[in-house]
Amino acid sequence: MDTGMKGILLAGGSGTRLHPMTLATSKQLLPVYDKPMIYYPLSTLMLAGIRDIMIISTPDDLPQFRRLLGDGSRYGVRFSYRAQPSPDGIAQAFLIAEDWLDGAPCALALGDNLIFADHLSTLMQQAATRDSGATVFAYQVRDPERYGVVSFDAEGRASALVEKPANPASPWAVTGLYFYDARVSTFAREIRPSARGELEITDLNRIYLEEGSLQVEKLGRGCAWLDAGVPDALLQAGMFVQTIQSRQGMLVGSPAEVAFRMGFIDAGQLRVIAGEIPKTELGRVLRDIADGAQ
Repeated sequence: MDTGMKGILLAGGSGTRLHPMTLATSKQLLPVYDKPMIYYPLSTLMLAGIRDIMIISTPDDLPQFRRLLGDGSRYGVRFSYRAQPSPDGIAQAFLIAEDWLDGAPCALALGDNLIFADHLSTLMQQAATRDSGATVFAYQVRDPERYGVVSFDAEGRASALVEKPANPASPWAVTGLYFYDARVSTFAREIRPSARGELEITDLNRIYLEEGSLQVEKLGRGCAWLDAGVPDALLQAGMFVQTIQSRQGMLVGSPAEVAFRMGFIDAGQLRVIAGEIPKTELGRVLRDIADGAQ
């Protein structure tokens, strides 16, 4: 399937919370168990049926992403690349990619976010096929002051959005996955830099909220959201993936598997990818999937 929606993977920033690990490489290229971190949000975009994806990163790190991902043809998708010269906010991605988007609806995934759910593909495809407005996903956390926080009214409708509040009015954090209609770049141009000099994604979401077109989907107990931007969270994410894969025998965050399940590539193409990593457990599982064993 192809929804006609485009996707942006934002993999910029300097990764200061992960120094010294990120002094020589991008945070989004660090391993989360057996795969580079960027594989996980990439797989999420592909589960939404998105096949045209732009990777935005720093000028220094872009060549590494090109070397890892190529043009996307091995996964039956198309990758484009563009630089974000300085980390001026998440919403800046829609200005950097404006001409490439060319009026298409768009999903944005942050390169250090991992979302896992049994029904994730259904959730993603529902968000991707909404005709207008925006869709974001909220997850209950113990430390909402680290995130954009969404509050709800008595009827359960989103009523307020605040970026990193000192005194959060709600435990619901907005995750790093956002779906927007064709107006997103126009709205992004209306945003002014915040006190920290960034074009905040929360300000963009608030535009949709104030016009009544922001859909907030709560990710409940059956879902996991991990923001692997600090050492503890990076370790927890790796252990989570290892537990799921070793206990259940299923893959988490494998673009090759998702491409095959979504019909972007066939079994022969999947075997080729598996053959490139023959000494790994990941390669073995991909071979079994291609052979129909899973």
